[in-house]
Amino acid sequence: MNQFRLLGKRRFAPFFAVQALAAFNDNAFRNATIVLVGFQLGLSTGTIGMYSNLAPALFILPFFLFSASAGQLAEKYEKHTLIRWVKVFEIAAMCIAAWGFHAKSPPLLFVVLFLMGLHSTVFGPIKYAILPQVLERDELVGGNGLVETGTSIAILVGMIAGGAAMASHFGWMAAAALVIGVAVLGLIASLAIPRVPAAAPGLKFNWNFIVESGRVLKLAARQRAVFNSILGISWFWFFGGVVTAQLPNYTRLYLGGGASVEILVLALFSIGVGIGSLLCERLSGHKVEIGLVPLGALGMTVFGILLFFARHTPPGYSEIDWLAFLHAPGNGWIALDMALLGVFAGFFIVPLFALVQSRTPQGELSRVIAGNNIINAIFLVAAALFGIGLLAAGLTIPQLFLVTALLNAAVTLWIFLLVPEFLVRFVDWLLINVLYRVRVAGLERVPDEGPALLVCNHVSFMDALIIMGSVRRPVRFVMYYKIFKVPVLSFVFHAAKAIPIAGGKENPKLLARAFDAIDAALAEGELVCVFPEGGLSLDGEIATFRPGVEKILARRPVPVIPMALRGLWASMWSRRDSRLGRARLPRRFRARIELAIGAPMQGASNSAAQMEAAVRELRGVEA
Repeated sequence: MNQFRLLGKRRFAPFFAVQALAAFNDNAFRNATIVLVGFQLGLSTGTIGMYSNLAPALFILPFFLFSASAGQLAEKYEKHTLIRWVKVFEIAAMCIAAWGFHAKSPPLLFVVLFLMGLHSTVFGPIKYAILPQVLERDELVGGNGLVETGTSIAILVGMIAGGAAMASHFGWMAAAALVIGVAVLGLIASLAIPRVPAAAPGLKFNWNFIVESGRVLKLAARQRAVFNSILGISWFWFFGGVVTAQLPNYTRLYLGGGASVEILVLALFSIGVGIGSLLCERLSGHKVEIGLVPLGALGMTVFGILLFFARHTPPGYSEIDWLAFLHAPGNGWIALDMALLGVFAGFFIVPLFALVQSRTPQGELSRVIAGNNIINAIFLVAAALFGIGLLAAGLTIPQLFLVTALLNAAVTLWIFLLVPEFLVRFVDWLLINVLYRVRVAGLERVPDEGPALLVCNHVSFMDALIIMGSVRRPVRFVMYYKIFKVPVLSFVFHAAKAIPIAGGKENPKLLARAFDAIDAALAEGELVCVFPEGGLSLDGEIATFRPGVEKILARRPVPVIPMALRGLWASMWSRRDSRLGRARLPRRFRARIELAIGAPMQGASNSAAQMEAAVRELRGVEA
């Protein structure tokens, strides 16, 4: 289903509106406050500087104090009701903000800033934990893409609207009417959100935020891939925090622009994030494809470096408007860099959130998101200290961007080395999408959790990569041991924890170890894929399934998922050309191939012949 159709579904559209309006209002209030405090009260430079440093700290503080409690609330109670109360809280906060605007009271407005930080702290675990409850698995990436796009655009429009309202002829009245009106719209939209059951209604609430913060962090760290995804999300906020914090001075000093140029640069980045987020669904084939994360990280590094080379010295002009900026020499490349930096940031962030949502048990997801928020807050504080420290050490803003881009490469490489699955999926995604156009039928038949044995016909050396790139969960493949000596494939299968196997006469000890490893993987609830023919097809037809598959099920009777590949016999990676004595040359670029997945077959009651018949039926007659 096209992701935009979700905007017409009640299970998604009201929630999308609520979260977009919340992002809009948060930034409208903050920018209106900046205009009032920074330009309209006649405060000294020192006082304005004090407020500028205090503002981020006040907004982030609730994430440290209340994230653990927010995660428990979102787990224990029905999210539909919680969202309503969060919106009522927002209306109350915006009423206080209106009085603060009228009284021109910075202390009161900074109290509201703390309250909006609390609002975001409570809403965050609800926001990301509700998506897996209202979306199908093949909608999760598209839904997250829409949420990230809506958030990026809402932040941009909210900043413009809040600043413009406070700077208008009506001043504080326009700003007050804007933030209260949007908060009311958010409450109205929340009334249409359908009810979803509480994920863990029996959860015992712990008010000790220090103890509970430790618990949610341990919960977040329990699954290695999930925790490293959280580290990746937090790094995204570090990277974005460093860049966006410097945009006002970067625009003024190195782009020679005024406020309209700053808005243009932020708009290009925000729209880029939106485009990248929306493209994730198409590029991933409607599944959680973490192979896009290395692609996003690579793009963020490349365009971060290019941003330095595009302009690292002050121009010979100042205070130009956005149109003059675009017409000035070299600025088109800067605009393109900012937009593409946003696009690749979208590739980076959306799959990470989708992985956390898809691999975390529903009864723990809100608390894991709360742990994510605590780590995000730590990284945001670190980003501020990092920027302040390097600038104080004498670096220029472009040099700071360059160091951050290079650090991005180092940090993401470290994350990918910790969890090779990220890099494996990227190599797999790249190979498959360059060589083929894959159509998958019956993907929903692969269970979302628990053990299963996948059995498939074996046509080409690419078969395992195609299955790996199509199935949402990690798969342990049983592969002939000599394939581990093939360049690229060796890295992929080692990192994917493939199980090497050999024939009984060739290496009986390796065969015995392979059966033990298969049984251990199934005991751990993993997916294991075998090619029961025992080798590549010599004529394009399915050979007789060997009895080894029956031995696997005799030791551990798990569901069997039959699969069939079509269209690969003509591939340069099959034995067709070598059988005919011809060179291995591709006949078609990006050829269409199919993977058909059948209904589960129950465990040890199935013989090799029955499994072979099921695969033959799925494959049908191939031309």
